Amino acid sequence: MVRAKVFVYDKRFDGLPKEGDLKLIEEELLPIKDGEFLAEALYISVDPYMRYFAHILPIGSTFVGQQIAVITESKNPDYPVGKYIAACFGWRTHTISNGTTDLAFPTGVVPIIPLPDDEEIPKSLGLGVLGMPGNTAYFGFLELCQPKAGETVVVTAAAGAVGSHVGQIAKIKGCIVIGIAGSDDKCNWLKNELNFDHVVNYKTQDIDKTLTEIAPQGVDCYFDNVGGEISSIIIDHMNLNGRISVCGCISGYDGKKQMSPNIQLPMIMKQLRMEGFIVYKWLDRWSEGIIQNWEWIKQGKLKYKEFVTNGFENTFKAFIQLLQGENVGKAIVKV
Repeated sequence: MVRAKVFVYDKRFDGLPKEGDLKLIEEELLPIKDGEFLAEALYISVDPYMRYFAHILPIGSTFVGQQIAVITESKNPDYPVGKYIAACFGWRTHTISNGTTDLAFPTGVVPIIPLPDDEEIPKSLGLGVLGMPGNTAYFGFLELCQPKAGETVVVTAAAGAVGSHVGQIAKIKGCIVIGIAGSDDKCNWLKNELNFDHVVNYKTQDIDKTLTEIAPQGVDCYFDNVGGEISSIIIDHMNLNGRISVCGCISGYDGKKQMSPNIQLPMIMKQLRMEGFIVYKWLDRWSEGIIQNWEWIKQGKLKYKEFVTNGFENTFKAFIQLLQGENVGKAIVKV
């Protein structure tokens, strides 16, 4: 019998999640049946969206999330032993599956995605720059913002897995890039290592005043990860026919009702285009994003950073660190 460790959602979050809101249990798994396989988690993802999805996740269910796993037993020819996969199995060490996602994502069922067989590619990147965050940046920015060389791009949560990636793609496309982050260390990383043109520490700088100084020509593209007041300020600085890609709303992930910023007037007067998205709408082009991002990495045009926590038991701790903004780059747990 295989024993799986599982984080079960036990209590609704109230503010910042607390110890005891999730319960760490063990499950005995039954032997696999025909058509099934057993997968063992190697890396667990922690992401900001999990804070929001907790409001619609059933109490008593495995906490939501993606993982990189290796197949250790199989009676399914499509998933042979030794194959590595990215799957939304949640926060658990072992999972029996029949090839469909057993734990449906709150946005719908997400298919299991086999990882490339290229041994040169670190497996953990399937949760980051060569996985969902990487394709979120690739498709969400290029398809919705359609940047042009010389344009000014603003990215919020710019030191996170998606934001840092978007900023680098914008540089590859010849744009002027402004990153907004929450610490001097993050801003220094964006400026000195990722070559962002300007950075703003929203905790210590006046965003409205600073944007006026560093982007007097206005903003053409905005990749929005945070929503709220910061986004309202940035939208006020946008140019005629500007484009806004809405990826996340970190400011509202605690579930508390917010006063909506008044963005309608600048949207109308500047004829802005604003579109939200979930990256799996481009599932039929998934490999395109992975191939291009890997090519940029090999060319030295795209850098990444992983914020790694060791030990499955520390997954909740890693989640809290993420929500408190302690991570730089993609936050993962090495099981």
